[in-house]
Amino acid sequence: MSDAELVLRSTRVITPEGTRAASVLVAAGKITAVVEHDAEVPAGARLEDLGDDVLLPGLVDTHVHVNDPGRTEWEGFWTATRAAAAGGITTLVDMPLNSLPPTTTVDNLRTKQDVAADKAHIDVGFWGGALPDNVKDLHPLHESGVFGFKAFLSPSGVDEFPHLDQDRLARSLAEIASFGGLLIVHAEDPHHLDAAPQQGGPKYADFLASRPRDAEDTAIAQLIAQAKRLHARVHVLHLSSSDALPLIAEAKRDGVHITVETCPHYLTLTAEEVPDGASEFKCCPPIRESANQDLLWQALADGTIDCVVTDHSPSTADLKTDDFATAWGGISGLQLSLAAVWTEARKRGHGLEDVVRWMSARTAQLVGLDQKGAIEAGRDADFAVLAPDETFTVDPAALQHRNRVTAYAGKTLHGVVKSTWLRGERIVADGEFTAPKGQLLTRAAH
Repeated sequence: MSDAELVLRSTRVITPEGTRAASVLVAAGKITAVVEHDAEVPAGARLEDLGDDVLLPGLVDTHVHVNDPGRTEWEGFWTATRAAAAGGITTLVDMPLNSLPPTTTVDNLRTKQDVAADKAHIDVGFWGGALPDNVKDLHPLHESGVFGFKAFLSPSGVDEFPHLDQDRLARSLAEIASFGGLLIVHAEDPHHLDAAPQQGGPKYADFLASRPRDAEDTAIAQLIAQAKRLHARVHVLHLSSSDALPLIAEAKRDGVHITVETCPHYLTLTAEEVPDGASEFKCCPPIRESANQDLLWQALADGTIDCVVTDHSPSTADLKTDDFATAWGGISGLQLSLAAVWTEARKRGHGLEDVVRWMSARTAQLVGLDQKGAIEAGRDADFAVLAPDETFTVDPAALQHRNRVTAYAGKTLHGVVKSTWLRGERIVADGEFTAPKGQLLTRAAH
């Protein structure tokens, strides 16, 4: 223990074995030991006594749209990573679209990395994109360190990132399976979307009808069939339809290599509460009814859904018009995700250990970041310090992301992040930030 530089001490430290009073020893950015709470502080080490605040592993958010470069007025690495740090997130993986250029070639990946390098307050990795015409680029991107490949099965909303039909999905998935990669999928079937009523206007009920559950269910069934045939690894993004859960559970029992995420907004917001014209609640697939939400929580509890990520997808405020058909679809949630999920989880009888499993351990596992996602010896010393019983009311002006539009405005949430630590350095405390400390992560490096 004599090489420790820092000791973080709390009566409540969440470890893989459970919550315990402990002291966590840190040296050279790594956790070197987790010892008894009252263990002697090694000579030369600095003690940070957190009292009864909870010490969590830093959260790992594997679904974030930073939009930088090209649409930096929507978001950027500086603002997105500050918002993440303020919310206890210490690692994010950036989605390949909404930036210009999209991350669909090695050259485009290098462009993105160059932009992010000196702006990231937290660690940042990158997804690649699977498009109809870039099968030849998938393996080079994999070798260059992307964590996997995103595809849409219906139009993405931006012209430079077209979706895959079933033939092109099979072609891309076969290529990705050949080198053991991961395909992550926005699963809505375009034919069901085309057949749904498209009313437009401010009524949320009309928008909800335009993105029916069967669009998700059909696309997921097709994805499962392709993954099973090709022995491929697939991941379902932002699941909102509870009707798909039996299909997913059966696929898992059958040995299909499928994982599934959902998002804070599906777990904490309901269609019944969305005001007409309030497009800050618009996302695709949509926020559904409370009965649907109950089944998502049940699926989280039983493991059918693996993890919870933000799908932080911001835009400028002018794109959030009161017409649900034309407003940009995306919810900004980086800074509030931990508090939002914890607020609802505690109501439903879940503990912080569950939240850590969904938002840190399993997300790190999804992308193979073995050095993240837990407080144990050998891992990166990434932490969030949380006062779980304290509350705050969401004020958009206090948010760090670039365009301060939020579906949580005015809501009272439990769980105040007191500080966030990256590799043993405090990067934010009580709203005060250090200079950017983040590193760029690649799959090949781990």
